Amino acid sequence: MSTPTPERPAATASRAPSGPSVPSDAPSGGPAADPSADHLGRGLRTRHLTMMGLGSAIGAGLFLGSGVGIATAGPAVLVSYAIAGVVVILVMRMLAEMASARPASGSFSVYAEEALGPWAGFLLGWLYWFMLVMVLGAEITGAAQIVTGWYPDVPQWGVALAVVVVFAVINLRGVRQFGELEFWFAFVKVAAIVGFLVVGVLLVLGLLPGTEPVGTSNLLGHGGFAPEGWSGIAAGLLVVVFAFGGIEIVTIAAAEAREPRTAVARATRSIVWRILVFYLGSVAIMVLVLPWDSPLLAESPFVAVLDLAGLQGAARLMEVVVVVALLSAFNANVYGTSRMAYSLAGRGDGPRALRRVSRRDVPWVSVLVSVFFALVAVGLNWLLPEALLGILLNAVGAALLVVWVLVAVSQLRLRRRIEEQARASGEPMTLRMWGYPWLTWAVLVGLAALAVLMLTDDAARAQLVSTAGLVLVILAVYGATRGVRSRRSGAVVRGQDG
Repeated sequence: MSTPTPERPAATASRAPSGPSVPSDAPSGGPAADPSADHLGRGLRTRHLTMMGLGSAIGAGLFLGSGVGIATAGPAVLVSYAIAGVVVILVMRMLAEMASARPASGSFSVYAEEALGPWAGFLLGWLYWFMLVMVLGAEITGAAQIVTGWYPDVPQWGVALAVVVVFAVINLRGVRQFGELEFWFAFVKVAAIVGFLVVGVLLVLGLLPGTEPVGTSNLLGHGGFAPEGWSGIAAGLLVVVFAFGGIEIVTIAAAEAREPRTAVARATRSIVWRILVFYLGSVAIMVLVLPWDSPLLAESPFVAVLDLAGLQGAARLMEVVVVVALLSAFNANVYGTSRMAYSLAGRGDGPRALRRVSRRDVPWVSVLVSVFFALVAVGLNWLLPEALLGILLNAVGAALLVVWVLVAVSQLRLRRRIEEQARASGEPMTLRMWGYPWLTWAVLVGLAALAVLMLTDDAARAQLVSTAGLVLVILAVYGATRGVRSRRSGAVVRGQDG
């Protein structure tokens, strides 16, 4: 690994308002404003943000997890995906409204702080950071397992270490280099999905050699469209709802875009509907061409369809795509964790060292800390696969639910302030949430219903309870740090008075 370039001295964190035209680590004029955020680079373009959002949501959850959803709900998993997709699209619209008005490297953590108070920003920032660190370990381990399957003589730890070093260097070189790599990673995944959709449509219509139109025998046969009834659709929703996670990285990256306010709006508009089409289109093809209870779909749904189409080497091809998906997600999550840690430190919610920025405008200490904990997560995966890591992954299993709820609440409370600032500045809002406030309230009701649904499933209930425990731990840490800070401030005041 190359040695990080000498850091630029970090500006002292401040709560003073920043100018409206400068992306900051806090909403303009909010209590957490941080003028030192302009130390970050501005190398990302709209195409980077667009492909980053697409690539982050199209990962192993789609390539491997869609088969689990089909086995749970049958063809009616399409309803599960549609419900989950609509919820995520609405949450993303709320987040994009705030991000396009007030780009911040801390994104939803910053908005929660202004809307609800410092405790909410602390909770959301560190909960998200912890979640991504655990995901980093799972992603690198999954990629290493596939690669060692190709080359059995290469040790798994060697592959994992090489991946960590390569992506640490990429993230340290600069945001433009990160954006370009993520663009091409995402391009490979999107191209694979588009190719799959083309082959699938030809297969459904019987236009491939040796095939006939499939009709609706698989879709409506084998117990009907919803063989498990509404309970199956609900269970399928629990399986697929968090597969869309990752799209929020766009709003974190917006602060480092060349034109952050317009870039995040354009990227969001083009992302959300494409993702829904990709997910629903892929799953629709799977349940049309194969029976929903086929063991082939449960094992590897994309490979099963490609094999049916007569494509040789489909299994190896999809393994390559899955590795690319895992590496892409790893790259994006190193970026996301480092920027969130940088933002938290700038607001006084993390060690000041995390604010150190290199001459390449990269928060290099935050990057290295994220990479270190990714290696720790990998070690836990090897040493305690059935114990500690499982507990940690359970703890973050429902973390996205907390993130989405607080995003919705923050948007409810900040919308009027954003509108007032837009009128005062004479610049119209770049992007608005649809049907405000009714659709926002509808999303909150839907997320509450999802939490109740999780309580009815043993595995989901364990994740929800573990996440609740993690939330309490983070809030306890917040209370302790605020208590120490208050005592120190009091001691300083007494010393000055003396």
